[in-house]
Amino acid sequence: MLEVFKNYLQKKVSITDEQFNLISGRLRVKNFDKNEMIVMKGETAAQTFFVLSGLLRSYSIDSKGKTHIIQFAPEQWWISERNGLFFNEASDFFLDAIEPTQAILVPKDFFNESAKHVPCINDLNNTMLNNSIRFMQKRINMLLSATAEERYLNFILLYPNLTLRVPQWMIASYLGITPESLSRVRKDLAHKHFKP
Repeated sequence: MLEVFKNYLQKKVSITDEQFNLISGRLRVKNFDKNEMIVMKGETAAQTFFVLSGLLRSYSIDSKGKTHIIQFAPEQWWISERNGLFFNEASDFFLDAIEPTQAILVPKDFFNESAKHVPCINDLNNTMLNNSIRFMQKRINMLLSATAEERYLNFILLYPNLTLRVPQWMIASYLGITPESLSRVRKDLAHKHFKP
């Protein structure tokens, strides 16, 4: 399964098979069952996850017991809990598997160590970090200023294959709206003959 990760890297940066063999020794593939908890709030995460198959999510639970989904991670997405990973602090979020999932566990120093053998991998790391910041800025702006319909349409663009893979309440949680509001949005879009 490391072949999938190698192909992913080779699409992003110029890396040979030999170079990949040099940097891949500390990568581990792990299977997670559906609903398996991977990181608990309060734990210190030691790695990031690259999803090979399946679906992960990160989320928080507020003082009233309401779930707030921060991110979904389908195939070939990265997901991590940065408090523990980069600051050695307790996690603010939970991370679990929505579906049976196979993921690569990537140590936090993977990119720094890999750059000793493959200098251009630093470019990928910087691009991924900036994309993550850009994604979060856009997400905050959507939550603050977009209508429920605009949020849902943006969700479909970002996660085109998830509408049939996750329960509607999870999509509503990610969008910051109630399941009833999401149902109305979907009904309105159906009347406009919109097909995701």
